[in-house]
Amino acid sequence: MCGITGYFSINKKLSSKNILEMNKAITHRGPDDEGFWLGDLNNGNFFSGTDSISEIKSKQPLLTAVENSNIAVGFRRLSILDLSEKGHQPMSTSDGKCIINFNGEIYNFKKIRVELENLGYQFLSQTDTEVILNGYLHWKEAIFEKLDGMFAISIIDLESKKLLLARDRMGLKPLFYSLKKDENIIWASEIKAILKADWIKPEINWRGIYTNFLFQTTLAPDTCFEGIYSLKPAHWLSINLENFETKIQSFWKLPNIKSTNISLEEAQKQVDQLLAESVDEQLFADVPVASMMSGGIDSTLITAKSKAFHNDITAFTISYKFSDQEVENASLVAKTLDIPHLIKKVDDEEVLNNLKENIQHFEEPYCSLEVLINATQFANKKGYKVVLSGNGADELFGGYEHSLKLGKWQKLKKFNFVKNFIFTNDKFSRKVKNYFSQDSMFDFFRQSQSGMRPAEAMSLFSNEIKSKNNFNLNEFHLTDKENYEGLFEYDIAYSLSSHHVFRDDLSAMKYGIEFRYPYLSNKLIDYVSQLPTNIRYNGIINKPLLRKVAQNFLPKEVLEMPKKGFSFPLAYFIQSNDKAKNFVSDNLKNLKKRGFFKSEIIDKWQQEAQEPMDYVRLWQLVTFELWYQKYFEN
Repeated sequence: MCGITGYFSINKKLSSKNILEMNKAITHRGPDDEGFWLGDLNNGNFFSGTDSISEIKSKQPLLTAVENSNIAVGFRRLSILDLSEKGHQPMSTSDGKCIINFNGEIYNFKKIRVELENLGYQFLSQTDTEVILNGYLHWKEAIFEKLDGMFAISIIDLESKKLLLARDRMGLKPLFYSLKKDENIIWASEIKAILKADWIKPEINWRGIYTNFLFQTTLAPDTCFEGIYSLKPAHWLSINLENFETKIQSFWKLPNIKSTNISLEEAQKQVDQLLAESVDEQLFADVPVASMMSGGIDSTLITAKSKAFHNDITAFTISYKFSDQEVENASLVAKTLDIPHLIKKVDDEEVLNNLKENIQHFEEPYCSLEVLINATQFANKKGYKVVLSGNGADELFGGYEHSLKLGKWQKLKKFNFVKNFIFTNDKFSRKVKNYFSQDSMFDFFRQSQSGMRPAEAMSLFSNEIKSKNNFNLNEFHLTDKENYEGLFEYDIAYSLSSHHVFRDDLSAMKYGIEFRYPYLSNKLIDYVSQLPTNIRYNGIINKPLLRKVAQNFLPKEVLEMPKKGFSFPLAYFIQSNDKAKNFVSDNLKNLKKRGFFKSEIIDKWQQEAQEPMDYVRLWQLVTFELWYQKYFEN
């Protein structure tokens, strides 16, 4: 788990102060080591950095701001596997013709290594990085299909005069880039690194802001920055370094062929086995591993499965206002398993202490009050680098409340014409009109994401912004299916890949923590995706199949607990805490002066705020203001 940076300029050599500043911007992602490679289309040289380990400093010259090159790559390392200098990156082949930068973890790298050794390849380290590098030499882009894990990869292939960027199936590792045709391309694990390049000037992408307001997140490949893109999950991007010919291609899609004649008992047994295999693989590390346990089914089951492979596994739980039941259940599971259990209480004051800094760490506006950053800070202080997460189970097994509303929408959709006969504009009328505006699965999914409604967002934008920007979202429609399988595609692509794991990565890496996701192994995703719908979803209870698996491991108190998200109670916080109230009011006051949004709409939302969703809208505006301050004014 690390951070990568890089750029290529086809005609002009660029100062190395750019790659130095880019690397510095993501120091938090890799506090253990750093490295650089600078060159042209024929060859290059390795350099150490001020934070490189002593073994590297003794062998490689220190990079300064006086070097110029067409190509530069930088790396920040969080040491998880092979803690020696052999795991240092960037890493190259013995002839220096292929250079790799890799952020992530590959859980099946040992199997691929054996396959490559049988083909005659030799290895100098125990790292998954070297396996990817040799795998690329043998299989080229086909290597990405074989990798089970999370990754953001850049490969400079001087033999083929090619740059290759790739991102894992689920988008667990972020990878952003900005491309100026026939001039240059720049890429990094975080946008804040890209913004350090002296030729990049931040501009607002208003369509990105619009989707962010609607979906709680910006939908890939868009970001909230004009001209800066997120490489879509399960895609690679290739650039010919001689003529700048560019190609983007998908290397995996959700299986759409359903198996038949599978019983619930057989599915339960197979999911149990695949999850166990995934947990076993993801516990592998040369540093301490902990499990983050919220008290719900997903994370407690991961902890329970871990016990069989890692007898001294430690679990920790974050306690915050109104989370008493979750903490009690997590403690019950820990006691049942006889494992150490740490509880970190996060109170209002701790949330407020670093509120502005934490919000601005996210590279887009946000609609909830995160305690995930507090969780990763706690793990860091306790000496953990790797944390198992239950994220992904809700998307894979139908865990969200909106999946239980699907049947109702399917029945009422035929009455959507009534929206044309609603002429009143009170709060209830707007809510009803919005409900009967769900004409497609895209609309149904959007309605469930707890962001602004389209009409609300459009009423907010200034007339100038509306006239100069295209807010059509048709290209983000994924499927015509209006059943659970269609919803499943949206949950995976947007709820998981664009939202939750993006949030996870930034939260975890702020404190040098690697989250791992046992529910998101290749085999488990492929198996569950091809199961008959009736085994995975019944419209009555969420996660019916996973509950069947969990009943053999968890107490009934956990199995029967209602679904609850992992976030601080935002509405209560703003209503009851004077500091929080002033924080919101002050930032909204600043925002109104900018002219992006209509002041009268912001005033109206403040005055009418009563329900939790009302405060979510206001919080989205507050986080926009803080995002703008950080990335456009500082």
